[in-house]
Amino acid sequence: MTVRLERLDGVSVAHARRVLFEAIDRAEGDVVLDLADVEWVDRLGLALLAAAHERSHRLGHHLVVHRTHPRLRRTLAVTRLTRVLHLEPA
Repeated sequence: MTVRLERLDGVSVAHARRVLFEAIDRAEGDVVLDLADVEWVDRLGLALLAAAHERSHRLGHHLVVHRTHPRLRRTLAVTRLTRVLHLEPA
């Protein structure tokens, strides 16, 4: 199952959480999170990524982050979320 998000910040995090968690709960396998359009993420978006990873893990799935913008990839590296999230190679 693939989920595509266009924003991942305080303004959009409630909608993103609802869409992402619903996909994780319904998935029979891994969930692919397409973030091609997300260039910037704030602390709420980062917290959502961590929570979505944890929820997926609890349900026996992986949250696979796909098509990340270089700026977002740097943010994930600085915050060390790259150690937790399953990121596809750039």
